[in-house]
Amino acid sequence: TIGRMPYPEGLAGDEAKGAKLFKTKCSQCHTYEAGGITKQGPNLHGLFGRQSGSVEGFAYTAANKNSGITWNDDTLFEYLENPKKYIPGTKMVFAGLKKEQERADLVTFLKKVTNE
Repeated sequence: TIGRMPYPEGLAGDEAKGAKLFKTKCSQCHTYEAGGITKQGPNLHGLFGRQSGSVEGFAYTAANKNSGITWNDDTLFEYLENPKKYIPGTKMVFAGLKKEQERADLVTFLKKVTNE
């Protein structure tokens, strides 16, 4: 169920570590700059507060478009643990980040750079 794993209180993310994680785990499929290109995955600029499956020009699965998820710290933290479990039917092939600290680092990084 969505929202069962909130972002842990008191868990601080490290932006620099999040940047490294993005580079090694996410950048082959995603960009985050305003006006950034769509790769295998959608551009992530403006991610926080956005409805899942709503980036224009990206061919999402029905599962993603119809999930009803609005991206925030909690939803992204849970999604990044296991995307295919969180949105069954997504075409995102990323296996996920099992470590809470790594997810917190990535969320902290994305929260900053997707809003610049």
